[in-house]
Amino acid sequence: MGWHNNTMTSHAEPTNIEKLRGLRWSIAGDAANTVFVQFTFFGSVFILFLDALGLSKTEIGLLLSFFPFAGLIALPIAPRVARFGFKRTFLTFWGVRKIFTACLLLTPLVVNVLGAGTAVVFIGLIVALFALCRAIAETGKFPWVQEYVPNQVRGKFAATGNLITTIVGIVSVAAAGYVITHSEGLGGFMLLIAIGVLVGLVGVWAYSFIPGGAPTAVAATTQERDLKSAVGDRNFRNYLIGAALITLGTVPMTSFLPLFMSEEVGLADGQVVLLQNGVLVGSLLFGYVWGWAADRYGSMPVMLSGLALRLALPLGWLFMPKNSPLSLLIALGIALVQGISNMGWGIGSGRLFFVSVVPPEMKTDYTALHYAWVGVIGGLSQLLGGWILDISQGFSTRLDISPYALLFILGLVLPLISLRFFHGVARDTRVTMGTFAGFFLRGNPFVAVESMIRYHLAKDEETTVRLTERLGQARSLLAVEELLEALDDPRFNVRFEAIVAIGRTRPDEQLIEALAEVLHSSDPSLSVMAAWALGRIRDDRARATLHAALDSEYRSIRAHSARSLGTLGDETAVPDLLHRLQTEPDHGLRIAYASALGQLQVVEAVPHILELLRGETDAMLRRELALALARLTDEEHAFVRLLRQTRTDTGTALAQALLGLTRRWPQNEPLQAASNAFAHENLTLGVAELVRFLQAYPVEELRPYRAMVLQECAARLHEEGSGRLEYVLLALHVLSEVQE
Repeated sequence: MGWHNNTMTSHAEPTNIEKLRGLRWSIAGDAANTVFVQFTFFGSVFILFLDALGLSKTEIGLLLSFFPFAGLIALPIAPRVARFGFKRTFLTFWGVRKIFTACLLLTPLVVNVLGAGTAVVFIGLIVALFALCRAIAETGKFPWVQEYVPNQVRGKFAATGNLITTIVGIVSVAAAGYVITHSEGLGGFMLLIAIGVLVGLVGVWAYSFIPGGAPTAVAATTQERDLKSAVGDRNFRNYLIGAALITLGTVPMTSFLPLFMSEEVGLADGQVVLLQNGVLVGSLLFGYVWGWAADRYGSMPVMLSGLALRLALPLGWLFMPKNSPLSLLIALGIALVQGISNMGWGIGSGRLFFVSVVPPEMKTDYTALHYAWVGVIGGLSQLLGGWILDISQGFSTRLDISPYALLFILGLVLPLISLRFFHGVARDTRVTMGTFAGFFLRGNPFVAVESMIRYHLAKDEETTVRLTERLGQARSLLAVEELLEALDDPRFNVRFEAIVAIGRTRPDEQLIEALAEVLHSSDPSLSVMAAWALGRIRDDRARATLHAALDSEYRSIRAHSARSLGTLGDETAVPDLLHRLQTEPDHGLRIAYASALGQLQVVEAVPHILELLRGETDAMLRRELALALARLTDEEHAFVRLLRQTRTDTGTALAQALLGLTRRWPQNEPLQAASNAFAHENLTLGVAELVRFLQAYPVEELRPYRAMVLQECAARLHEEGSGRLEYVLLALHVLSEVQE
């Protein structure tokens, strides 16, 4: 019984804690494998090694095609791999392939004893055996990776792993370039291969510490495996076709890029190898950004962003200067963009594959089909690339074009076609490509990112509040997650500042929903601010929740909700606000309803607002009610400007405001007298003369609401004189509008 329990435990899926602990070993293994691949089969070193042996481009393409074509074995062996264990399969064949690689060290001996022709066959046999072991190992690796990497950190894990492997790759490429530059014949290549094999074995040892990958019970035959369901999955099929077009377009182009740089651009072999550092630096700079973005915003926008950058590469290579002092510098710049695009495409497409394309319960069949398909397409792409270059040599001279031009054209056209198929792949996010691009193009993304980093490092409340404020000032939706987190902070001041910051940033559905929750919460102090913020962001999605808040048990929330509806220009709220203005017993709420109706330019509210203004004793509220009436003309800025001018020099400001009217009625004695009195700071006389003018004004020629306002201004100024200057401002404002 004890033995049975232990067996069951060992075969159980690892916990997230165990998975997270194993990720560092995965990264360590990947770092060691980076040295191995750069020094052996998958870097510029191997292409230059084959070229040094005198192989034609078709022969090089044929050898390179062995690697992807070997992937076809994944389909028949997948059930056996599952029964044997994903981890055990991977470690076994990942290690065996190092032994075959070590056989490359015998190449100089074969060349000297049996000749170059035999050496080519010898290398071809090694490549075939290596490719076979690699394919078997990766048939186990893909399901294992889906198991031991938690989805919630998949993007971050990929970014962190790429960060470390990129640094290792940069050092490896620099070392390889130095060795090749300072060596003759095949000696430098042999040294690099020997080092690569030793470091690769260290990587196998590191992978052994990763949990999971235990044997599983899978049907033995293909007929029993329900592959038809996988093939019939339209989502999966669209992904495969899109990926195939990308492979056919980019693999031939990038595989033979070292030869293009050497033959067409005129770079030395050492410089060609160093171009890989440009790619690696681009990966290093943006790897973590892509991974972070994929986890936060989804795989699809990251994948498509990387693909969009890839479209610029063939144009850059095709038109770059040849045999120029600037050639190396420009090539490095393009390589930098290549690294950025590769990382965006790789992280986005890889995460999309595991999260949205492959059902976990069918990972064996799906990953095997994917690997076999990629193998076929990858192999064909290598053969196609070599074949195109060889047949292009003849007519390229006659047409005066580069033999590599067709590869670059394919690298542009086929990825464009792939977009049609990726459009049919299920998304793992609601964030569109346009929205994703807007995150970086709107607001200040640099301030947002800097504030986001510092926000997570903040150790006290004061710092957190300050950084939350900066998140709002950046006006970038990159910071949505941090603003939501701040809104859920246990510290009141942080939550308060988060509401203010959200009110300052751009509209977002998640932020609006979060503010709606705060608005209807049991904390009126924050609910009031949420009502203000919902109006401040000026998004129609806030209307419904503000309508509901008009019935809140708290007067302050009702008042702020009404004002925000006015700010949003919500005309559907007019009947309700009018009714409330007429029936509400609370004076403060009536002021808020009046203000909102003024913003909405509801002329039916004029008599009620005038009634409120007539009995108002607070100077600030008087000015607000006067502004509500002034807003009916859609020229509130003129009213506010005049109000500000009267604060420093009342008489002069009013006299200047009358100048336009005196030009229209130059013979009007009361108007001239009012202007002269105000100019001499005699406010009492100026108001009296203005009243005389208003009482004689033909209001029947005006729109009813304007006539009503002027008549009320005349009546109130006649009763109270210069003590109610808001009526003077309101009258002058209406008259100036009539004059225009």
